[in-house]
Amino acid sequence: MLLVLQGPGMAFESLPIVPVLSALALAMVHLLVGQGADTKTWVGRSVLSAAGGAAVAYVFVLLLPEIAHFAAEDPRVSAGSVTEGAIYGVALAGFVVFYGLEVLAARTRAKRSDPPPGVFWGYITVFALYSGLIGYLLFHQELPGVVNLLLYAVAMGLHFSITDYGIRRHLGAQYDRVGRWVLAGATLAGATVGWATLGRPLVVTGLFAFVSGGIILNVIKEELPNPRRGRFLFFVGGAVGYAIVVALI
Repeated sequence: MLLVLQGPGMAFESLPIVPVLSALALAMVHLLVGQGADTKTWVGRSVLSAAGGAAVAYVFVLLLPEIAHFAAEDPRVSAGSVTEGAIYGVALAGFVVFYGLEVLAARTRAKRSDPPPGVFWGYITVFALYSGLIGYLLFHQELPGVVNLLLYAVAMGLHFSITDYGIRRHLGAQYDRVGRWVLAGATLAGATVGWATLGRPLVVTGLFAFVSGGIILNVIKEELPNPRRGRFLFFVGGAVGYAIVVALI
């Protein structure tokens, strides 16, 4: 569905409503996640585990197969100028970047209750770029169609609920005062760039690979360090449920 906006001497054509609404919804997740909900309770942890399972299912059932398919079809890959392994290396880079960020935040938190300004802004800047990238990809899906876009948007909303929980745990009140607004703005800014620019297929595939690595690490770090904190059955339920939805659609 497209929206045509016209103004004095100016016309903005082909503004897709679904990606725009999805970007606004993802920004609202940043602003509202955790507000009024206690993730330390059994219910809160169960919901978080189910969201993590669904996000991981999206990566393994839909996103990684798409990456493999489009990487293999790209002429630069088939010609050997870019290897398919390089694409998965980008996914590994996403995993490593967020693992390093988690280690930095954990060590800082062990020394003091509130991170110093440099650590805070470094941490929030990386996640702002990540949120902007996810917003950008709303307008550059590898598979066309509203259904595929909605599957992506829902999975990213669930993923944001995981990442924001971890960020709030590390940054505390600073996240509520500043961080969540930065992330919401970055998501909208990335979506705006995505709408205004054309994405090159191989670059888009690489960006999706990086997001895949980030999703896997950010879910794992919430579920694995303390198994008692996670809710395995809800994690499995979220994963199986989302996988079934993807398979049926």
